[in-house]
Amino acid sequence: MAEQVTKSVLFMCLGNICRSPIAEAVFRKLVTDQNISDNWRLDSAATSTYELGSPPDYRGQACMKKHGIPMSHIYISIHILCMDESNLRDMNRKSNQVKNCRAKIKLLGSYDPQKQLIIEDPYYGNDADFETIYQQCVRCCRAFLEQVR
Repeated sequence: MAEQVTKSVLFMCLGNICRSPIAEAVFRKLVTDQNISDNWRLDSAATSTYELGSPPDYRGQACMKKHGIPMSHIYISIHILCMDESNLRDMNRKSNQVKNCRAKIKLLGSYDPQKQLIIEDPYYGNDADFETIYQQCVRCCRAFLEQVR
């Protein structure tokens, strides 16, 4: 039985076509060679949109091929979807510390067709509260997916 993902790492650089995809591929190979890749969720991202949709730089691909490290990567845009205003403030504050941050930071509830902007924390609630936020997440995620598709 595969082990569960317990760790996550996001490698960041300006365009996500040179440094961060190389770091992601190197790290992926390391955890794969150690048979612990199931423990990790890996990705790379950019702080800009300059190279949106671009593959890794051909020189980086050649370097990785020379070292026998597979690399399949396309630069993607980053969407950070927060559950409430507190999360949104925290992420905006953190993004302000990153020069030229281009991540799209919004409330997930801003996509809710029923206009329920905040996804309340059900931690102290009951089963019905969890069902409520599940339904809201379904609506919001579907609407988000339709918009960014």
